[in-house]
Amino acid sequence: MKNKLSLLSIFVIMTVLVVFRFNSPNFKKGEGLKVTTWDAFGYYMYLPGTFIYNDVTELKWLDKIEDEYELTGGFLYQANIHSNGNYVFKYLGGVAVLESPFFAVGHLIALNSDYKADGFSAPYQYSIAFGALIYAFLALLLLRSVLLNYFKDSTVTLTLLFLTLATNFVQYIAIDGGQSHAYIFPLYALLLFATMKWHQKPSYFWSAVIGLTIGLATISRPTEAIMIFIPILWGTQTKELKREKWAMVKANKQMVLMTILFGIIGILPQLIYWKIASGSFVYDVGSKWFFLNPWFRVLFGFENGWFIYTPITIFFIIGMFYIKSFPFKKSVIVFCLLNIWIVIAWSDWKYGSTYSTRALVQSYPLFALALGGFIHSISSKIWKSIFILVGIYLIFLNFFQIHQYGETILHSRDMNRQYYAAIYLDANPTPMDMSLLDTDEKLPNSYSLVTNEPLIFSINSPLKIVSKYDSIGFLMKQEVETKGAKNQWVIVSAKIKSFKGMSSSYLNCKVYSEYVLKEKSFRLYTPISTEGEINDYQFVFQLPETNEPFELSLFIVPSFEYEGEVEKLNVRKVNL
Repeated sequence: MKNKLSLLSIFVIMTVLVVFRFNSPNFKKGEGLKVTTWDAFGYYMYLPGTFIYNDVTELKWLDKIEDEYELTGGFLYQANIHSNGNYVFKYLGGVAVLESPFFAVGHLIALNSDYKADGFSAPYQYSIAFGALIYAFLALLLLRSVLLNYFKDSTVTLTLLFLTLATNFVQYIAIDGGQSHAYIFPLYALLLFATMKWHQKPSYFWSAVIGLTIGLATISRPTEAIMIFIPILWGTQTKELKREKWAMVKANKQMVLMTILFGIIGILPQLIYWKIASGSFVYDVGSKWFFLNPWFRVLFGFENGWFIYTPITIFFIIGMFYIKSFPFKKSVIVFCLLNIWIVIAWSDWKYGSTYSTRALVQSYPLFALALGGFIHSISSKIWKSIFILVGIYLIFLNFFQIHQYGETILHSRDMNRQYYAAIYLDANPTPMDMSLLDTDEKLPNSYSLVTNEPLIFSINSPLKIVSKYDSIGFLMKQEVETKGAKNQWVIVSAKIKSFKGMSSSYLNCKVYSEYVLKEKSFRLYTPISTEGEINDYQFVFQLPETNEPFELSLFIVPSFEYEGEVEKLNVRKVNL
């Protein structure tokens, strides 16, 4: 059997995905599998609303479902109230169309078992989660077939392994498989395959597949409509080939019409739904882009930067310089650059909660062609060996970070450079590391936190704190004398048990005289804290340089209501 190595790589990838699926936080904590939550709920709710409750406009079934399963994230942002009184879903229905075969399987199992046939019980959750894996398997087979038309088996093997295992592909296929990315990914692989087949031998069948794929992708996420540039620009890498391509298109005008027809069929379900819910075939879901002022930190920033947390993606871009002779040259370069620009220009540049930049995951089949071009170009055994070693390290790093992400050690929204450096390849970060989520102040590495510096304040017996809304719970108010001294710090260590409101409350440190000189807040809910248990907190705070006497205070600030108990508090002053 030819090209066995690349086929084997797909089975390796699928094994890894299944392992991560069964080691996701839900399984490890003994909780029931639940993938149709938050954004994923917005994509999925078409199915139970249509086929079980026959209600996609009033959502009378939602309150009961939400009470039992807690899917929305606390409030229904997944749908808007229209002026006609109907709910209109914020998320488009293409993903639901793709999920429908697995929804049907889940429903059939639920009807013939003791599980509730309500659209959200275990059979539905497992069907959607493993449906994402099945689609991934089929997509990788298609992508492998495309790559083998242009690269040798060893290049395809490395491309597939690094594309998937060294990126956030694992997170959004194996763990967050209910999100849109897992279900749109196979559409890109199918479009590449169909485009390649049509250019090898034009046919009505592949014309229809191209149109239907683009239509479905468009009603999954509207920005995916730019995939139309893939078939349009394919085979136009030189002027001569461009002329040949358009001569072939003109000779097959009926096939182009077939593509347009099936594109319309692909988007038709969404138009029908909008007409039913809003009274119009077109509905504005409210997304905003800032194309003239994009957020490049989506790529380079430490919040969730693509190149920072999945650095193998740097080679995706480098690879674009090595595909000049391939028929997909313009398709890849134009699509990928345009796609990146759209992604970094979206108003919610943090993309809710994300590991690396999740909005690019579905389009990885296009980046695979660029990565394949780069690997193909490495002719020297030494450089290829170095790249393979780097790739293996990045796979290990990716797996480690996905574990950190699942434990919330790698934060989904609030990462920064100092904190990332502190937790890099660290499975057990300290309370001092946790403080770096909220401050950029850090004592020199030469200073040991095991110190005999004298206490300026301490609490050694439990102190109960109850705060509501704008009220605060004072822990300490102490006058501090610095006499204009430079480089003075306080080290705060605390043991606090929070019973209520931990997730939205902060431990605040303030220096003030007649006015506030400096103030910082540190979250009580950290990746290593648990509500109802005694948690350790530690942070440093550099005192301002001033000749005026001032007071240093510590207090808990709740966003809503807070109840807790301070078991211990030590505040030390350090002169450096």
